[in-house]
Amino acid sequence: MVSAAVEQVASARLPTPHGEFDMQVWRVVGTGVEHVALTMGHDFDAAPVLVRVHSECLTGDVFGSRRCDCGPQLDLALARIAAEGRGAVVYLRDHEGRGIGLAHKLRAYGLQDAGHDTVEANHALGFPADLRTYDAAVQILRGLGITRVALLTNNPAKVSALRALGIEVAQRLPHIIAADDESERYLDTKRVKLGHLLPDD
Repeated sequence: MVSAAVEQVASARLPTPHGEFDMQVWRVVGTGVEHVALTMGHDFDAAPVLVRVHSECLTGDVFGSRRCDCGPQLDLALARIAAEGRGAVVYLRDHEGRGIGLAHKLRAYGLQDAGHDTVEANHALGFPADLRTYDAAVQILRGLGITRVALLTNNPAKVSALRALGIEVAQRLPHIIAADDESERYLDTKRVKLGHLLPDD
């Protein structure tokens, strides 16, 4: 059962390095949290739509942090959708630090610098490894007329969550960013402890 009701409250044309997208703001009724959809193309009720459900990551998406793969994943998603000419990025703005918020995320970074991995750091702060939910994403996709997707993700839990909420994930498409010396341990932890489908080298 989807519980989060959303309403579209604004939209505008958004020219990007990858082409022109339509940007829409969707507000969760009751909480006021505002999420974003970036769409390109039409006919979303036909073949599976190329979709990325992306969790907000200020450090990676905006400041280019190399501690994670979030910024490059977002950029790659926009590039892949532009190449297809049809698709959507749903950008969830209450997902910082897998749902723990920005301040706690930075505290977790400090713990990681002291030797914890990303899961251990969340636990040390009193949080589960992942607090994210996808009700709002599903409501936004439905609002866009998208019910059948080719999902850009390495996270099988995200596939399961969307399916449980009524979205048909016709295909999971790997969305892999190469590790470097800063992100290697983070990506390895996602693979080993969170089940992400990532290469082990």
